[in-house]
Amino acid sequence: MIERAAVVALGLMMAGTAVAQGMQVPSPSPGLMPNPTMGKPLFEKNCASCHGVQLDGSDKGPPLVHRIYEPSHHGDIAFQLAAKNGTRAHHWQFGDMLPVPGVTPDDVAHITAYVRMHQRRAGIR
Repeated sequence: MIERAAVVALGLMMAGTAVAQGMQVPSPSPGLMPNPTMGKPLFEKNCASCHGVQLDGSDKGPPLVHRIYEPSHHGDIAFQLAAKNGTRAHHWQFGDMLPVPGVTPDDVAHITAYVRMHQRRAGIR
């Protein structure tokens, strides 16, 4: 319970930072149940070319099944913000990530559920 509270607090802090920087924080539809099965084809279409079909990275982007992307370090909101606004290179030497056109906050929630499923399978919590 304490760990979950810490993750929520971190997410709120990140959202607050994004708002303070003038970024709009994307939110999935109220009541959406993110589904990894729906996330798989969305990931393959929008993310796999850089992050690898097996989420193990490529020469264009980092692996998402890695401790750096565990929920306590990169909360779900980080995935939303990266898809909407892009993100500067900060952990890896791949260059900045551009925004991902055409993905909705609901799509990103499903993609994130897919990524989190693979992280849990790898022991990343």
